[in-house]
Amino acid sequence: MASESVIEINGLSKSYGSGKKQTLALNALDLTVNRGEIFGYLGPNGAGKTTTIRLLLDLIRPSAGSARIFGLDIRADSVEIHRRIGFLPGELTLWENRTGSQIIHYVASVRGDAKGIAKHADELAERLDLDTSKRVRDLSSGNKRKLGLVAAMMHAPELLILDEPTGGLDPLVQQTFHAMMDEYRDKGKTVFLSSHVLSEVQAICDRVGILRGGELKAVESVEKITNVEFHWVDVTFRDAIPIGLQQQLEGLPSISDVSTNGRRIRLRMLGDFDPLLRVISSGYVEMVHVEEPSLEEIFLAYYSGDKEN
Repeated sequence: MASESVIEINGLSKSYGSGKKQTLALNALDLTVNRGEIFGYLGPNGAGKTTTIRLLLDLIRPSAGSARIFGLDIRADSVEIHRRIGFLPGELTLWENRTGSQIIHYVASVRGDAKGIAKHADELAERLDLDTSKRVRDLSSGNKRKLGLVAAMMHAPELLILDEPTGGLDPLVQQTFHAMMDEYRDKGKTVFLSSHVLSEVQAICDRVGILRGGELKAVESVEKITNVEFHWVDVTFRDAIPIGLQQQLEGLPSISDVSTNGRRIRLRMLGDFDPLLRVISSGYVEMVHVEEPSLEEIFLAYYSGDKEN
């Protein structure tokens, strides 16, 4: 049975300016997000992620194309859509002189069923280790982010739209957030999450869309999109780097970007370690350090085709 679509985007575009000064922020986006999945919307800063979210929420109007949420038009039915979603913006603005508790109770009163929503908010705040008695102006950036998450989730919406949700959160709170998202999905609800943090996407997302320069480059499962079989490797020798070793490494088809610094060689390796280990055994290896590629490097590898097929 086909999955039910929660978000359907068709040819959605947004440009700013006019004439020769026109800037295309989003170009003919086609995308579907299904019920009961956590969808990661990935891209470097400036890729168009926030523009997409603002269009979906009818905060700005598209230059072309359309989108539907819950089968409802994002423009004609925006009030009904907003009632059924929770939103955390990337740049969160709150009332600085209000306490967290005051903000929670105000938002709960706007949402309706203030008592029930406020109770759920208290539970969320406790899980996120948020002190709601403090004024917003006295909260750290991480605690402001927690308050934003509570406000987005406390009415148990059908769809969460989160723009860079874990910015400023410490690692333990990030783990709690990931657990909360898993629970959300288990209830059959949907999360649309924009991020440029690969580890976050790997931890919780089912599928990801890669956006670059306002264009959607790919939509894949997390397993496929992160299956880029290259690493950065640093090899430190006890003594000087063996003569001719750099040339040997550069001759291996799986090795590239070889550089040296004193007793250390840094290189980019694709695939298995065995060819590398055989070559570097000509010297006394003191340490081998392996780094996962950054999200930007995975983007570049994915676009260039330098990935495991």
